Amino acid sequence: MHVNDVVAYIQANRERFITDLKDWLAIPSISGDPAHAGDVRRSAEWLAAHLTGEGFPTVEIWETPGLPAVFAEWPAADPDAPTVLIYGHHDVQPVEPLSEWATDPFKPVEKGDRLIGRGSSDDKGQVFFHTLGIRALLAASGAAAPPVTIKFLVEGEEESGSVHFAGLLRERRDRLGCDAVVISDTTMWAADVPSMCTGMRGLTEAEVTLRGPASDLHSGSFGGAVPNPLHAMAALLAGLHDAEGRVDIPGFYDGVVPLTAEERDAFARLPFDEEAWLRTAGESRAAHGEAGYSTLERIWARPTAEINGMWGGHTGPGGKTIVPREAHAKISFRLVAGQDPAAVQDAFRAWVAANTPPGVVAEVAIPGGGVRPCFSPIDSAGVRAARRAMERAFGGEVLFTREGGSGPEADLADVLDAPLIFVAVGLNDDHIHAPNEKVEIPLLLKGAEAAAYLWEELATALR
Repeated sequence: MHVNDVVAYIQANRERFITDLKDWLAIPSISGDPAHAGDVRRSAEWLAAHLTGEGFPTVEIWETPGLPAVFAEWPAADPDAPTVLIYGHHDVQPVEPLSEWATDPFKPVEKGDRLIGRGSSDDKGQVFFHTLGIRALLAASGAAAPPVTIKFLVEGEEESGSVHFAGLLRERRDRLGCDAVVISDTTMWAADVPSMCTGMRGLTEAEVTLRGPASDLHSGSFGGAVPNPLHAMAALLAGLHDAEGRVDIPGFYDGVVPLTAEERDAFARLPFDEEAWLRTAGESRAAHGEAGYSTLERIWARPTAEINGMWGGHTGPGGKTIVPREAHAKISFRLVAGQDPAAVQDAFRAWVAANTPPGVVAEVAIPGGGVRPCFSPIDSAGVRAARRAMERAFGGEVLFTREGGSGPEADLADVLDAPLIFVAVGLNDDHIHAPNEKVEIPLLLKGAEAAAYLWEELATALR
């Protein structure tokens, strides 16, 4: 396969690629709004028809108890070749507030090198560049089939929590077997600093209620003589971290995979301007967190405990001198490789029980099982192969990042027992989940080029 032939094919087919992507983006596949369930199905049907037209021998719409996913498969000519699954999603976020959009979110438009519309970056555009990459590979190599068996699984509920996704993976495990999973639902550091994500944090949440007296009490008659649930809550939450910024819950760090020296060096080489970053962080005045780690290391590779809200007693106008009967707080934990949400939930419950004073009753409510973290070692065969493919496309070194957010990727790795490889070209300024979402068209084309090289690299690396 000649590089010039790959690039020539991509450029020759640029307009058709963008036109087709616009057609897909025009479908308002908002999974979180029941009124758009029909649009999510229409989006799945559109993608299925497109993949059939691109030459995939097997294309199916897979039903779930909720919204449909799309599966496709193109077998390699060599029956012993590795199998790679591409994961993405065809549903999108809601578009409110509409008044902040400069254009109709479902009438995608080009402005210079930018394509603006809901889903352009997250995730339709990034799913779509793989279709162009596969065709470029076949055109440049003259082959009738790719060098690895390629499977697509494009779900329709990612933006509403992937509630049925793990069940779908388990139900269809025999059809989804693979040697690696390629994820194209993340971002690069910058357009001129190509990078690969190697992990995403997990998440679990809790709500704590502390109850004292059966009713609010007059603080003059009872204050200082009975436990105050708000005082107890303040003390409890103040004890979440030690003086070094570490989460002070016994067992919280059990199993955490430490950063390697190579990863820390890779993060340090990114052109990170902390002062500029603080301005994007709500004009924050200082960086803060666990001692001994940089800001990037804290938000990508270290677990956290955050107080999301706390309330209780009198919060209306004027004074009300009471000992309140109860206090409440919401806490969330971001988890990293090696941590299990269920273990963290158990540790938190035990910590609350151990730190609740006499006369106060604690209740811990935890919604759901949480989201597990995922991680791909940078020295793994698949990651190194993908890095080579991206470096061929971008013509220079590709660095490494992680992401602080959470998704269903850990389910893919666990259920399919396959390593994850992140190949994506979105940017942090793509306004993902926000008004005026966009994608840089030259980066989509670079993504297609990297995808064309990826299959050759993985055919060798995964054997």
